[in-house]
Amino acid sequence: MGDLLGEDFSLVQIDKLYRCMDKLLGHKEDLFFFLRQRWVDMFDAGFDVLLYDLTSTYFVCEPPEIGKRKFGYSRDKRSDCVQVVIALIVTPDGFPIAYEVMAGNTSDKTTLSGFLRKIETQYGKANRTWVMDRGIPTEETLAEMKNSTPPVSYLVGTPRGRLSALEEGFLDQPWEQARESVEVKLLRQEGELYVLARSKGRVEKERAMRRRRMKKLWRRLHELQTQELTRDALLLKLGAAKKEAGNFYRLVEVSLPKKEEPVTSATFTFSLRKDKFRETIRREGHYLLRSNLCSEKPATLWQQYIRLTEIEQAFRNLKDDLSLRPIFHQLETRIEAHIFIAFMAYCLQVTLKHRLRSLAPGLSPREVLDKFAGIQMVDVHLPTTDSRLLVLSRYTQPEKDHLILLARLNLDLPAQPTPKILVAQPPNQETMTPVCSADL
Repeated sequence: MGDLLGEDFSLVQIDKLYRCMDKLLGHKEDLFFFLRQRWVDMFDAGFDVLLYDLTSTYFVCEPPEIGKRKFGYSRDKRSDCVQVVIALIVTPDGFPIAYEVMAGNTSDKTTLSGFLRKIETQYGKANRTWVMDRGIPTEETLAEMKNSTPPVSYLVGTPRGRLSALEEGFLDQPWEQARESVEVKLLRQEGELYVLARSKGRVEKERAMRRRRMKKLWRRLHELQTQELTRDALLLKLGAAKKEAGNFYRLVEVSLPKKEEPVTSATFTFSLRKDKFRETIRREGHYLLRSNLCSEKPATLWQQYIRLTEIEQAFRNLKDDLSLRPIFHQLETRIEAHIFIAFMAYCLQVTLKHRLRSLAPGLSPREVLDKFAGIQMVDVHLPTTDSRLLVLSRYTQPEKDHLILLARLNLDLPAQPTPKILVAQPPNQETMTPVCSADL
């Protein structure tokens, strides 16, 4: 960074970088507004379809549960750590337009109303379609979206339990081909359109998962029948088996011994719940969508919904490639600034991804960055005869594949920096030792 700005290393000391973080958050909304316009100019990006989802990121710090750091449902499987929840809005092409940091115990279904108002305030009212997974909107929020002026369009995943109430209505509807391996049925009801989708690939995936877990559960129940256990020990082992089997445990009916009875194959029995088993097989690979876009083609709705994978990819990039987690900061402003920096890095990454689509198709941002990591910047210190230092800052010679990639991306490396002559100073151990700075 010092070479880019023409400054020495003192500019990027860690204490100074931490203090710079305190000045970032005031520019958050202006940055997203600027980037939105730049993406329109560069890529003709559209912002009429918005994908909305939430994730969490955890902390490694003490003391816990201060400010927004709370214990809650962890998407990172770190329930032992405090966390914050991050709500994100991106377009189907991955361009982020807003995010919010919330308390770690925030419930998903309480977040949508605030974001609807936030986007309208920041970008104005427009004909937008919100695409969300099940569990985020409540019935009250969907009614508010449908009855607003102008109406706010939505497309949401719906819990499979709702399919039971709609199953009779779907029976008379024909299957339509949405794409090669996906069929859909449509049901219009009370100003809404329900889309029942059946994916061949998803059928095979869910069937394989069901067979694997059911075989393991069945084998475990047989093992428990043959073991000499107390009733309390049996209950503990059944709890572990239930956790591992997940939702498939409901397909088995278990009869337990009474408190005073011993655990035997006569007192501890189990059987398959055939009605639930048939229902599970019948619904494998099916999922239910719900929308107020009643005139939209079913194939279009299905394609919009599966673009939720784009926001899942954004979360993976933030957490893995861009090192969003874990967070070590303790001050509230530094926590939010850390997340803001990660989002700025993601904005650069998604911009590079779209540049690559036209200039170097087939390459991902990670592959390009890994390739360019081979070009290193080095400082060569040469003592002169008059006790001074000649400092040559040089980047390593690009290899052939670097040059090809630079040409495809229409990039030119800058000229090598001019040499510097410095007065030699004796080494100062205090300045040479890196200092670890806390949030002060």
